[in-house]
Amino acid sequence: MRILVLEDDPVLSDGLVSGLSLHGMIADCVATCGDAMSIFDATHYSAAILDLMLPDGSGLDVLSHIRARDDTTPVMVLTAIDAVADRIAGLDRGADDYMGKPFDLGELAARLRVMIRRAAGRASATFAWRDLTIDLSGRLVARAGVALNLSRREFALLEALIERPGRVLSRSQLEARLYGWNEEIGSNALEVHVHNLRAKIGRDAVETVRGLGYRIRKSRA
Repeated sequence: MRILVLEDDPVLSDGLVSGLSLHGMIADCVATCGDAMSIFDATHYSAAILDLMLPDGSGLDVLSHIRARDDTTPVMVLTAIDAVADRIAGLDRGADDYMGKPFDLGELAARLRVMIRRAAGRASATFAWRDLTIDLSGRLVARAGVALNLSRREFALLEALIERPGRVLSRSQLEARLYGWNEEIGSNALEVHVHNLRAKIGRDAVETVRGLGYRIRKSRA
């Protein structure tokens, strides 16, 4: 999961990057509304976290920008402005959830997972595909009842592919889900992760679509 974070406090934004990474999420942080709008227009995110009081405006302006594009990306407002009237205003402007500062990181991660799950049309964090059981909240995968040891990026790759079985994801789309802005990407890193994932969940599970990318099969070949 890749998350856009709009937060102008560098200590807090650094903490969110580190903390969310422990929950399998990659966070890209910006400090102004202008940067958030520009980046959101160019990059797909699983969700966004918006502060309200920014140097060049309010996170609600970014929220309105997102919704004006008919973009249904889940949005969390995370702010010290936590009066009931402010929460109502944020939700009415299109926010999916609203949390006040200070906050518990575990709860924030759980709320993000719920928003993302609902946006994908899933009611439960646990689901089955073929002989796999996948627990998105616990980041656990079992095959035929036997637990698999997936690396952080292998799990992120599986998560991206299995959101919509049969849909082809390009190299750039998958790399965006696996790596943050400042992380170096080796020339064959994605292929290595695909190879390792295939070895664990079944070699026919992940299909290469020549010239386009990868997809996870809907059913056995």
